[in-house]
Amino acid sequence: MTASAEFVTQITRVQRQLHAFILSMVWNATDADDVLQQTNLVLWEKSAEFDASRPFLPWAMQFAQWQAMAWLTSRRRQQQRMVIDDGLAKLLADEALADERAFEARRHALASCMQKLRPEQRELIARRYEPEISVTALAAAGGVTAKALSDRLRRIRHALLECIQKTIAEEAFS
Repeated sequence: MTASAEFVTQITRVQRQLHAFILSMVWNATDADDVLQQTNLVLWEKSAEFDASRPFLPWAMQFAQWQAMAWLTSRRRQQQRMVIDDGLAKLLADEALADERAFEARRHALASCMQKLRPEQRELIARRYEPEISVTALAAAGGVTAKALSDRLRRIRHALLECIQKTIAEEAFS
């Protein structure tokens, strides 16, 4: 895949998250659409500056924040009634960015913790979350009762939760 094709893939993958992030600052879906479009243009112009070894979304969100802040400033200059001021918009953007970082930390911890499961546990979890797969169908295929399988899944999910919490806590103190 070419560098530009990879970049388009990255931008496409994060559109919903960028839109939600922008919407948290401008509070109007139509305006958020406009800011997102401008953000995409800026991202494309800055594509050569992106370091592919780093996560794409936080980098893109920084440009989205700048574009939303510019939009808010422009609106104020036009003497239109502002729903929120720059300080609140920045606070909301910082909060959304922190939430995204926390989500990424949990996602990375989950991936790490999934690798610590036994292969049969990983396979069971993966199969359980396939579309249109029920506990009853999995239990029947495995020759166990639905209750027994539900209990096993609960124990695996509990172990994953504990592992995720421990991993995040360890990273916070490192």
